Amino acid sequence: MTKKMTEGRPWKLIVMFTIPLLIGNIFQQLYSMVDTLIVGRTLGVHALAAVGCTGSISFLILGFAMGVSAGLAIITAQRFGAKDEAGVRKSVAAGAWISLAVTVVLTVVSVPLARNILELMRTPAEIIDSAYEYIVIIFWGIIASMLFNFLSNIIRALGDSKTPLFFLIIACILNIVLDFALIMGAKMGVAGAAWATIIAQMASALMCLWYIKKKLPILHLKKDDWKVSGWDIGQHFKVAMPMGFQMSIIAIGAVVLQFVLNGLGSIAVAAFSAAQRIDQIAAQPMNSFGTTMATYAAQNYGAGKIDRIKQGVFQCSLISVGFSIVMALVNIFAGYQLAGLFVGSGETGVQSMAQTYLQINGVMYFVLALLFIYRFTLQGLGKGFMPTVAGIMELVMRTFAAIFLTASIGFAGACWASPLAWIGACIPLAAAYFMTMRKLTQQRAEASMKYEEQTAS
Repeated sequence: MTKKMTEGRPWKLIVMFTIPLLIGNIFQQLYSMVDTLIVGRTLGVHALAAVGCTGSISFLILGFAMGVSAGLAIITAQRFGAKDEAGVRKSVAAGAWISLAVTVVLTVVSVPLARNILELMRTPAEIIDSAYEYIVIIFWGIIASMLFNFLSNIIRALGDSKTPLFFLIIACILNIVLDFALIMGAKMGVAGAAWATIIAQMASALMCLWYIKKKLPILHLKKDDWKVSGWDIGQHFKVAMPMGFQMSIIAIGAVVLQFVLNGLGSIAVAAFSAAQRIDQIAAQPMNSFGTTMATYAAQNYGAGKIDRIKQGVFQCSLISVGFSIVMALVNIFAGYQLAGLFVGSGETGVQSMAQTYLQINGVMYFVLALLFIYRFTLQGLGKGFMPTVAGIMELVMRTFAAIFLTASIGFAGACWASPLAWIGACIPLAAAYFMTMRKLTQQRAEASMKYEEQTAS
């Protein structure tokens, strides 16, 4: 069911769109969180570290795919806001061709290099074999991740954030069942966790495809729709590629940080892995409000409603910062107990280090909330340059913390990597947002004045 975000109260539309998106994002995080929890509880701390240390590499590759698919949907949302149904179908076709090409390239590059990357990152000897066994399966399953993200983003571009949620819930339940069946039942170890994730993602992708076929005639592509022009491909590349590279740039900083963490030993890696899973769940309200703003801004930009975009950004900022404070308090005061969910009894060292991570990150969640809103709004407007610059700032700040702060204050220095990255990225994004809105407002005023003069004459 499609929904226009160009009419009605902005805050209400934003909240109603965000709620299912938030639930869906949390369930998506549960893919990796359940893997981590079951692996840590059933296979031990070393297995937990093995799965956890692949997170940054996975983010490097899959993050690019996710960024590209989100960027492709921006064009679709703009055309939907402009009531251009033929343009919507052309956009989906162009996005499908680009997604296929990206999937092939990423798979061909990542699978053969997986082991080499783990070695370059100084992955501890006691966990490298398990880490490779896990990540190479994830890389073979890039097609499942790309297909689901592309289809679910297209559905959301039409204003429907509820349907992908239902499919994610089903997929998450399937993932949990397969985790127990393959890890504990079939004794497949960390490979079982990887296969469970891939199968569940493919299932959710096929459900999205079924829904489009049955319920969204606007997305039923005809033969002529698949014949996209070079101009169409170029328009999508201009938005999608910067978003993909931006995610990869951020991920490079995470890889550098993981490299340094690996030097601190498997206990530090396990603690960081457990805390990171909790942190990812806590950040979902802020991430979800930001993602909503991409669709909201894109549709209203397509409809030419600039003042409405500014109104939505202001209202969304107040709501998201409020959520960030709540999530920060939970992590600061319950971080030790939450970390205990991932490890067996007696692993107090892991829990204490994880608590340090959660406390340091929690106090800066409000910056993350604003970062997401400014970044996704700019992307919804088709402005990919400054978000890419912000990604470079994240890389610089995260690398600084990884290399210099970790060397001077140890594990706590690594924990400061993300907050410093958020600050470094938020400053240029905020400046770019206000400058962009001022420029768009001026352009609208000039166009209106010109129209009045022509009418008068």
